[in-house]
Amino acid sequence: MDYIEDITQVAVPAVDSGNTAWMIVATILVLLMTIPGIALFYGGLVRQKNVLSIIMQCLLIVGVISILWVAFGYSFVFGTSLCGTAAGSVIGGFDKVMLNGVTPSALTTGNIPEIIFVVFQCMFAVITPALILGAFAERIKFSGFMLFTILWSILVYNPMAHWVWGGGWLQEMGAIDFAGGTVVHINAGISALVMAVLLGKRRGYRVGQPMSPHNVTFVFMGTAFLWLGWFGFNAGSGLQADGIAANAFLVTHLATCVAAMTWMLIDWVHNKKPTTVGVCTGAVAGLVAITPAAGTVSVLGAVCIGLLSSVVCFFMVAVVKPKFKYDDALDAFGVHGMGGIVGSILTGVFATRYISGEGGVEGALYGDWHQLWVQVVATAVSVVFSAAMTYILFKIVDKLVGLRVDARVEEEGLDIYEHGESAYNS
Repeated sequence: MDYIEDITQVAVPAVDSGNTAWMIVATILVLLMTIPGIALFYGGLVRQKNVLSIIMQCLLIVGVISILWVAFGYSFVFGTSLCGTAAGSVIGGFDKVMLNGVTPSALTTGNIPEIIFVVFQCMFAVITPALILGAFAERIKFSGFMLFTILWSILVYNPMAHWVWGGGWLQEMGAIDFAGGTVVHINAGISALVMAVLLGKRRGYRVGQPMSPHNVTFVFMGTAFLWLGWFGFNAGSGLQADGIAANAFLVTHLATCVAAMTWMLIDWVHNKKPTTVGVCTGAVAGLVAITPAAGTVSVLGAVCIGLLSSVVCFFMVAVVKPKFKYDDALDAFGVHGMGGIVGSILTGVFATRYISGEGGVEGALYGDWHQLWVQVVATAVSVVFSAAMTYILFKIVDKLVGLRVDARVEEEGLDIYEHGESAYNS
């Protein structure tokens, strides 16, 4: 009798070229959010004498944080050597330091090269501290800013990213943060508020007498880059070119449009004029708020999140800030912090399996109040952790190198004194 031996070959996953191409594009789009997006948006909002300081801070962040991310940040967040241990709920591990084992053939979710995932996540690590600088603009030493940013990235961003995205305890609890409501926006926004309060007001700052932006055209251009880049930020966070990415693209755009138009109408009624800066600010508020929800909410959720985020953020900027007289120079807390809080909590209201599919989660609107509670806990943890750590780091850095520039430097501008340059020369 002849016997035929069946040899079963184990299928080796192949790179999905479509997903990979999309993630390369998404990564480029997220980089555009910091340079030139944040650089132009914040740079246009400050006074002429400080625009280069904003640009330099953005460039420093991209350079330094990218190096730290590859060296050990990625391993701390997404490493697996401590998986299954108590420490693994807090930190990833050391197995991927200097991208050890991350070869061109190593694949991750969506059958994309893990290298692409590393770079994509690097852009999130880059933009988060860039958002904070809007609160202490025009009055911080470059050296102090550099040291604070490095320490904040290592001790605040990396742990929070692991807790929510890298298999940490908030992810195990079921917290939803599709693209960075807690990790990026609440984290950065709360830190911005703490820094603004501890650093003190800008010289000459008066409630009711705003320091006018020196270039509103820059503000518009920065908003345009942010809006464009956010499609990579949100739609790319599913790591696949699929229906979830398409939905994230749609709800991101829709929530932004609703928020921008809502802010314009409130501005028109409150200040008698619809302003370009107002519409741009409203658009950013909508982009921020839809971020944690982009992979789980429908059009209804997008409209409600866009509307409510604009109302809440406008109230924080126009009413709360003047009342408490803190100098959040470019409204990093009012827009990013509060927008992130609104979006994170409302994710627990509007999340639906209609979008996320079977096995997905339902929000309170669809009968699952537990998810809303989880979102509230995750939001509260982000607020407390960010505030406490930022306070500690501020005190350390201020003691070591100092954070506030001298009165003369602030009066004549950081561009000349800190960088020896002027943005506009005759």
